[in-house]
Amino acid sequence: MKPRVEVVAIDCLMVRLFDEIAETNMPWMLAACARLREGFGAHLIDLVPSYTTLMVHYDLLALSPARARELIGQALIELKPDTQAGGQCHVLPVWYDSSVGPELSLLAQRSGLAVEEVIRRHSGREYQVFALGFAPGFAFMGLVEEALAAPRLNTPRKRVAAGSVGIAERQTAAYPVESPGGWNLIGRTPAKLFDRGRDGYSLMQPGDRVRFEAIGHAEFVNLGGDDTPLEVLA
Repeated sequence: MKPRVEVVAIDCLMVRLFDEIAETNMPWMLAACARLREGFGAHLIDLVPSYTTLMVHYDLLALSPARARELIGQALIELKPDTQAGGQCHVLPVWYDSSVGPELSLLAQRSGLAVEEVIRRHSGREYQVFALGFAPGFAFMGLVEEALAAPRLNTPRKRVAAGSVGIAERQTAAYPVESPGGWNLIGRTPAKLFDRGRDGYSLMQPGDRVRFEAIGHAEFVNLGGDDTPLEVLA
């Protein structure tokens, strides 16, 4: 690992720890986050972790850009992965069905698997939250196995229902609010992923782990899920 510091804005620096996305990156990212928060203290305005980078937004009235670089350098000295900080583990119930996940059958055809096997494989492993972005509470998770990987849609949908679960390349995610989107949709969760009344707003944070649990239609509705078919929303 050879960290690089890049300028993002007059009061923001980007710390690039890795060049490739990997599940093994996160323990290093969490360790760096802890060190940077300690080093910058009250002069840190925001710290945004992503797949391979950390954006450091600092108080320019309190620190010069040169001093900010010094603090970053000091924080990364003898950095070791944080193997203890694994974040929370969330279990998200999902109703996998073509009416709310129109690409479910297409993914099955693409992979040569039965629909039931696609569901079993997607819900059969634990995913890591790499980053939040695109929409409030939208957690980019991975990595899905190669057999389920699929490119984004050529033409994004204008409306994707809140709770929609999808796959793009080797990432998976659930839409926290209704929005446009181009991911391959395979189901829907009734879980409330973004809540203004929740501390931190988002249910998930980088470093958390997520497991999807297949449920039936009746349970989905009982849990408050909206079963309006996607084609009705379009």
